[in-house]
Amino acid sequence: MTRNIRTLIAMALPIVAFALTSSAAMAQSYSGNWLLTVTQSQHANGTYCLALNDDGSLRFPHSGEASLTGQKIGGTLPYGTFQVIAHFITVTIEQPGDSGQNAALVFVAPASKGDIGKGVYDQAYGGEAFDSGAVAFLKGGC
Repeated sequence: MTRNIRTLIAMALPIVAFALTSSAAMAQSYSGNWLLTVTQSQHANGTYCLALNDDGSLRFPHSGEASLTGQKIGGTLPYGTFQVIAHFITVTIEQPGDSGQNAALVFVAPASKGDIGKGVYDQAYGGEAFDSGAVAFLKGGC
């Protein structure tokens, strides 16, 4: 009997350890404020504050609403979304176009375990790129 209990415990410990490890990995979140620094751009070089709400609402486990704040964009752009797909984050922020055309700010970067690496920035008007550059993300920086 004691031997069976020891065998059962020996088998259960690795399973419990694996379950706890995968739960810790899944617990990583992209929610919060991220300081964005845009460089190599013609019009948007500077810093911005990106707010992400990682609630899984857009088909992928790490996805949700996004908003962007900064002086160069005239305050806050409250309507945006983000998704982490195949270890890349894509953030799309709706921006009013000067001539009534649809416009968006798009940020793409590698992302894993709640961290976001350096990536690219693109400003699109009417479906075409208008401005682009490099972007760096810093969690909690704003």
